[in-house]
Amino acid sequence: MILERFYDDPLAQASFLVGCPAAGEAIVIDPNRDIEQYVRAAAKEKVRITGVTETHIHADFVSGARELAERTGARLYLSDEGDAEWKYGYAKQPNVTLVKDGDVIRAGAVKLEVMKTPGHTPEHISFMLTDEASTTEPLGAFTGDFVFVGDVGRPDLLERAANMAGTMEKGARVLFSSLSRFRALPGYLTLWPGHGAGSACGKSLGSLPSTTLEYEKFANWGLKTTIESAFVTEVLAGQPEPPVYFKEMKRINRDGPPILGGFREPPRLPADSLLTVLDRGGVVVDLRPSRAYEVGGIPGTLHIPIGRLFTTWAGWLLPYGQPVHLLALTPEDVRRAVRDLAMIGLDDVAGWFDEQALSAWSTARGPLTKTELWSPSETLKRVQSGEVTLLDVRGANEYDAGSVPGAVHIPLGYLPGRVAELPKGRKIAIHCSGGSRSPIGVSILRRAGLVDVADVAGGFDAMRRDTVPIHSN
Repeated sequence: MILERFYDDPLAQASFLVGCPAAGEAIVIDPNRDIEQYVRAAAKEKVRITGVTETHIHADFVSGARELAERTGARLYLSDEGDAEWKYGYAKQPNVTLVKDGDVIRAGAVKLEVMKTPGHTPEHISFMLTDEASTTEPLGAFTGDFVFVGDVGRPDLLERAANMAGTMEKGARVLFSSLSRFRALPGYLTLWPGHGAGSACGKSLGSLPSTTLEYEKFANWGLKTTIESAFVTEVLAGQPEPPVYFKEMKRINRDGPPILGGFREPPRLPADSLLTVLDRGGVVVDLRPSRAYEVGGIPGTLHIPIGRLFTTWAGWLLPYGQPVHLLALTPEDVRRAVRDLAMIGLDDVAGWFDEQALSAWSTARGPLTKTELWSPSETLKRVQSGEVTLLDVRGANEYDAGSVPGAVHIPLGYLPGRVAELPKGRKIAIHCSGGSRSPIGVSILRRAGLVDVADVAGGFDAMRRDTVPIHSN
């Protein structure tokens, strides 16, 4: 048997290829949109992808299952466990087989038995893995967003992200029942979860690539909690804010992800055309490092630096159904951004500008905008004098753990829609936890017309170290 794990760091997402070399067949589980990585791996192992499947209708990335099955001629196995709201819209395609609890998917001697594990979503399934060339007993399970290392899947996304009122408490109770069934399985089973640390599909995910059921019974609060009411309270408490794009992902993945056909590099555009794009209300994303943006940024652009968190904040802040333009230092950064945007369904990248656009802007419109960086002590002094509004853009859980007295709290992802809550005519000093999110917030405020904005160097962590008074919420 062969087993290969693929991990996408920006999505904190795992997918798997499992196969039987003797039969020359393999199955891919939970593929993302970068389907060529699975095709290459199968070719390297000299196996053919004959089956593609997924644990559920994903909320945090666009599934590659439909496209990978079409690309390889594989059969596509989709869950039929969901209620009427959560059936696949493309289930009647000729290459689709719907599966339920107890059904089996095979690749030679590799056997995947479907296990119904709802709660995170109604249609969620896991796959019990058996290598029948060695034994008839299962080796482990691919658990998707059901059981993670140290955590369990959150049952509140349908309500908090997809606006399906009244579903999260019901989902929590269903999840508890699924865990009770799962807990009774042999403890030696290896578990391969679908996400790691950094995913918003849970609140305290571990970073290990795999674990065992026995270990999780000792270490995972969700498996240790055996009283339903206590479980429901705990699983719904302290969950991170679900990014707004999760609703789009649910719709896209349920109805049928478009066939992408590869990641296409957009054209490099004339430098002076950036002015026209902005004047027409177009979206230009500045991918440069935050320090470069704060030294000199173009007003009206949205700054999201390319890096591990780019996908998350692009999903929070960029509009679906509208072309996106990029401002980048290198073609490599553009290619990475195009890939990461496509992973969450932002496929319409109209073109990109290089650094010459900065000069073109300066020539036509005047100096680039510089951002003041304030030390914690300087920030405190100005806030206490009443001349400055302090804006905290950390998440709710971070804010609840401690804040600077008097700060206005608006989580970064919600800031574009809540700018009107900030007082007019006053300078704003913005901070996050360590300084990675606040420059994004600066660009949001500038796009909204608030130009007198400073950034607190080092964020809340630096203020705490610098003995700025902290309030325990």
